[in-house]
Amino acid sequence: MTVRIAIDAMGGDHGPAVTVPSSISFLRAHDDAALLLVGRRAEIEPLLAAGADTAARLEVVHAEEIVTMDDPPAQALRGKRNSSMRLAVNLVKEQRADACISAGNTGALMAISRFVLKTLDGIDRPAIATVLPNIKGGVTTMLDLGANVDCTAEHLFEFAILGAALVAAVQEKERPSIGLLNVGEEVIKGNDVVKRAGELLRASPLNFHGNVEGDDIYKGTTDIVVCDGFVGNVALKTSEGLAQMLATMVREEFTRSPLAKAAALLAYPVLKRFRRRVDHRRYNGASLLGLRGIVIKSHGAADALAFENAIGIAYEAARHQLLERTVAAMQPFVAQLERESRRSTAVA
Repeated sequence: MTVRIAIDAMGGDHGPAVTVPSSISFLRAHDDAALLLVGRRAEIEPLLAAGADTAARLEVVHAEEIVTMDDPPAQALRGKRNSSMRLAVNLVKEQRADACISAGNTGALMAISRFVLKTLDGIDRPAIATVLPNIKGGVTTMLDLGANVDCTAEHLFEFAILGAALVAAVQEKERPSIGLLNVGEEVIKGNDVVKRAGELLRASPLNFHGNVEGDDIYKGTTDIVVCDGFVGNVALKTSEGLAQMLATMVREEFTRSPLAKAAALLAYPVLKRFRRRVDHRRYNGASLLGLRGIVIKSHGAADALAFENAIGIAYEAARHQLLERTVAAMQPFVAQLERESRRSTAVA
């Protein structure tokens, strides 16, 4: 079966200069994939000459408009209906593509995807999930990473279900463990929202480990870490900043003197392996979960390697039938989520 992926070729800081070479490289490594590049034909087609061997599996879908990083989500949704981002999502809706990916404006992508594709039954708000490396040599899936800065306990419960479906499908872990990010492991810790979310998770058939703290993300204590988008985005950006600082410090120390430079030559193989393990580009590509379609968000500043990895995330999600498996995973919880939603509304 051919996996077809729609790509917003104009999105991100670099547009076609990154998205087109990444697409060609990806196709050379995946014989069962086909890509639809959505964007300005005049800017895309000259770059396709480098991938003549992949031309049969590359289609250009013209879109004149572009959603910029500064466009408010409402403007992108209502005022740019023929943008490359909107048309890429439309291709998923029309079932011409199994998934889509964009490095563009996150808020606009979420708004457009939610409007075009709609949410799954029982899901009030979609969430952004990605994987982060841990010291066990594996990855920790974390959500939400910025789609929802104000969440109820029910939203956190929804995120846990979505995260479990994602890990079960793509990583093939039948009952992934779930941790609720908190200021302490004890049940009594946290604000009212987190405490209530813990109650819902403990009463559910999900494999709930309990509360986890920030360092557990990289310890690999659980397969999944759940939090609201405000906390998740701050944690993610803090982690990126820390990684960049450590890399800079190591480079400075190994270039500080002739002796240090000599030591760097001896340590080069180790440093190279270390750099690869913590290279954020290898983990680029966040899933927008809870939608009736597969949508992947790439970092806006992604280079060719990072964007190709994001295409790989979309490919694996489609190949493992993430949408169908998420729908199936949601079924036992739909009635409970609806009850909790009514209860939350009544209390408010």
